[in-house]
Amino acid sequence: MIRKIGVLLIIVAAALYIIKRKDMTWRQSILRTVYPLLTLKEKWFPSDQNRLKNELAKQPNLSFYSLQAKRNDGSEMAFSELQGKTVLVVNTASDCGYTGQYEELEKLHQLHKDLIILAFPANDFKQQEKGSDGDIANFCKVNYGVSFPLMGKTSVVKGSTQHPVFQWLSDAAKNGWCNKAPVWNFSKYVINKEGVLTHFFSPSVSPLSDEVLAAIK
Repeated sequence: MIRKIGVLLIIVAAALYIIKRKDMTWRQSILRTVYPLLTLKEKWFPSDQNRLKNELAKQPNLSFYSLQAKRNDGSEMAFSELQGKTVLVVNTASDCGYTGQYEELEKLHQLHKDLIILAFPANDFKQQEKGSDGDIANFCKVNYGVSFPLMGKTSVVKGSTQHPVFQWLSDAAKNGWCNKAPVWNFSKYVINKEGVLTHFFSPSVSPLSDEVLAAIK
């Protein structure tokens, strides 16, 4: 009986949490609620396929600092501005099961003010980012309090429309070792203070995981 009451209370609490999210669609509210469950498998049974490391410290053939990208407001960011900073590049989406990682990325940003987080919204996976740059900026600010840089909506998967930043991140001929393009929304790449790509993490690895925290130090 006590167990049934406990389960009922959890269901009611979850329902109230979902209903409370009036600034989200029902889908977004539900996804935000269930997000913690998506990371349990990776926490309990971590897979090497979900994390890659530049074990041999291979250097890029094309400088990371030669790249540039448009910010969410349309202004240009020259990556030469990022020299001497650790950078975390993430492809993001508003209607994904991993969208809750926006909250974790913001916590990471607040914990490590010297870390540069660059979020690249993309509609490449199941059309989970249909909104405009303005819609995306409002969604991130209202629902997750995002204060780290949002870049303009783009394409991150390999192909003729792939953004030059992700061409660099997923081409060993350019970055020195990694051919891994984003496998889904919220794939993560770490570039150290010398402009070297050091790590790739799949979406199932939380931005607040021990591995990511160690990678950005």
